[in-house]
Amino acid sequence: MQKVTVDAGFTCPNRDGTRGTGGCTYCDNRSFNPSYCDPSKSITRQIEEGIAFHALRYRRAKRFLVYFQPFSNTYASLEILKEKYGEALSFPGVTGIVIGTRPDCMDEEKLEYLATLAEKWFIQVEYGVETHNDRTLLRINRGHDAGISERMIRRTHEYGISTGAHYIFGLPGETTEEMFRTGEVISRLPLDSVKFHQLQIVKGTRMESEFEKDPASFHSFTLDGYIDFIIRFIEKLNPAIVIERFTSEMPPRFLADNNMGLIRYDEVLRRIEAELEKRDSWQGKFFAERQD
Repeated sequence: MQKVTVDAGFTCPNRDGTRGTGGCTYCDNRSFNPSYCDPSKSITRQIEEGIAFHALRYRRAKRFLVYFQPFSNTYASLEILKEKYGEALSFPGVTGIVIGTRPDCMDEEKLEYLATLAEKWFIQVEYGVETHNDRTLLRINRGHDAGISERMIRRTHEYGISTGAHYIFGLPGETTEEMFRTGEVISRLPLDSVKFHQLQIVKGTRMESEFEKDPASFHSFTLDGYIDFIIRFIEKLNPAIVIERFTSEMPPRFLADNNMGLIRYDEVLRRIEAELEKRDSWQGKFFAERQD
């Protein structure tokens, strides 16, 4: 099974003026979009090129999940979403879709539709949450608060849809203690999976300017420091939640600052696993489930 990313040509409410302009201060979608992704191409063509793109590295993949990743992929009318998702699900070998979106771009009508799709295909909604700290969300221009993230995660779960969330560690002004408190919130939520990324400063973003003016307000992880942090973080994390990623990586040409060095994700994962074994530790080692 392999994910194939597509760009369906959506935008975000904090880019088009609905909630704000300029987007999140850290964001440049080009930094993580595969070269074949282009909204001027049909969904079908992008899937074809994506399968060919991954064929050399993932030769055993026979089935595919289409990943609607760039921008907010529920930020359109239901009619448009049905067209986009339907084209992806009709492609041979596709067994489901993963939808990256914002919690403020979801509603009951869309959840009801996705729940009907989930009766036949694998459907996952992956919310960009980033943090549960409202002060940080305001600073990075997210355009929504933490409350709507928590409500929509719970509502999506109630519809029986696989629910994921994305978090960033090292956002400006956020302390290590506040990051650990985000972990406590995550553990209480009905999440099926999470992705964790260290903050990367991308060239040309507003965050690059902010970092240049006040680097001391950022928690820039070294590789060893991040491995130590992530292990202590997951030791207290609900073990029922699947961790899909621990770090992010992007082409070096996009990076304005990179404390962790040019290391591939596979190697970071190997080092995390080796350190877990060294410490005789695991996800949820110190997690104490609440007894109501």
